Amino acid sequence: MSEKETVQKIVPFKASNLSKKEQIAHMFNDIAPRYDFLNRFLSLGIDVIWRKKALRMLKKDRPQKMLDVATGTGDFAIMAHKILQPQHITGIDISAGMLEFGRQKIENAGLSGKISLQLGDSETISFADQTFDAITVAYGVRNFENIEKGLSEMFRVLKPGGKLIILEFSNPTAFPIKQLYHFYFKYITPRVGKLVSKNRDAYEYLPDSVKAFPQGQVMCDILTNIGFQAVTCKTLTFGISSVYCATR
Repeated sequence: MSEKETVQKIVPFKASNLSKKEQIAHMFNDIAPRYDFLNRFLSLGIDVIWRKKALRMLKKDRPQKMLDVATGTGDFAIMAHKILQPQHITGIDISAGMLEFGRQKIENAGLSGKISLQLGDSETISFADQTFDAITVAYGVRNFENIEKGLSEMFRVLKPGGKLIILEFSNPTAFPIKQLYHFYFKYITPRVGKLVSKNRDAYEYLPDSVKAFPQGQVMCDILTNIGFQAVTCKTLTFGISSVYCATR
């Protein structure tokens, strides 16, 4: 079984006949009201540090037109605006529920003229070729139904010389971080997720999807095969997260 096939088979609701894409949209619509809180709580706030480190990799490029894929409630897009000050950021996501919360956050931050969110599929991005200076994805690629197709679409809409930044969970390998990480992900995360969001399936899917996701050199090879250049992977916090950087 290939890496691609393995990732596609990991779905939130195993008994459902819906496609992975449909299940992901349903799952995020359901947990949208508590998503931001759970992100901060379950990561002990470290995810904010990871996001800042990832975005600072674009600092010297000074991108003006950005696309944030799987934008969710707009957290990464809002942070990108604060750190990079681009002219405009477009965020796309398949979850209408997440986007609804995101638009409210953007309005409250006074950024409605700088950040726009719209319903959109990463595998069929509705923009012309070579539109964006930079593309970001935070914790969304492992949810794609077809990783290669999604990455190829991002390659298509990225300008020559533009950069793609992907922030994603990874599996640490060093003792005892590996053991602590897997215990936390397997036993603590689903229980807290169920208690707060009332959706245990979503937080049981999380560790399963991370485990199945192609990581490190495997992910770098996928990006390279699509056509990206200067592909790098940097691990964060003992390998709990990884940042992939690639240039078109």
